[in-house]
Amino acid sequence: MQLSPAPDPQSRNGPTSLTDLFWTFTALALQGFGGVLAIAQRDLVEKRRWFTREEFLDEWSVAQIMPGSNMINLALMVGGRYYGLRGALSALAGMLTGPMVVLLLLAVAYSQLANNPGVAGALRGMGAVAAGLLMGAGVKLAPALKVNPLGLALCALLMVLTFVAIALLRWPLMLVIPALGVVACMAAWFALRNKEQ
Repeated sequence: MQLSPAPDPQSRNGPTSLTDLFWTFTALALQGFGGVLAIAQRDLVEKRRWFTREEFLDEWSVAQIMPGSNMINLALMVGGRYYGLRGALSALAGMLTGPMVVLLLLAVAYSQLANNPGVAGALRGMGAVAAGLLMGAGVKLAPALKVNPLGLALCALLMVLTFVAIALLRWPLMLVIPALGVVACMAAWFALRNKEQ
């Protein structure tokens, strides 16, 4: 699999207007069945060039540890970065408006079709697709870890520990993320401090 090159920082763009922010995040939200990380990375880094791969990984990491939806958090941060409060609200509106309309329509349809075995099978199949999208996004973002202050080996160890804790040991996400997040933050702080000295 060939990775698209990360954009050169000098060749980066930004949203051209609040309307551009709104429609970008509306499009991302409407594509995000089961998770939008892979789509967001491709759209914001490779297509629109609003971020380098490393910047996107940093923004996504912050969005992950904040309470609430990861993509909502990212939309707020991106909008705020380029247009302040108005940008954050515009990106948020884009994330919420389209999906809300679609969800209301689907709720009406699901109430009529909930007992249909074909519908139940289709929903189970979507779960497998969502898992594949997340794994693909992880593979695309992995090269950005080379410049992480923790180094590739420690990043890989933290990924494995997170996977084992959540997928195999079935520990609650609400405990694993803060615990390993604190460990990762402290390790990064020490690594950056040692680098400065």
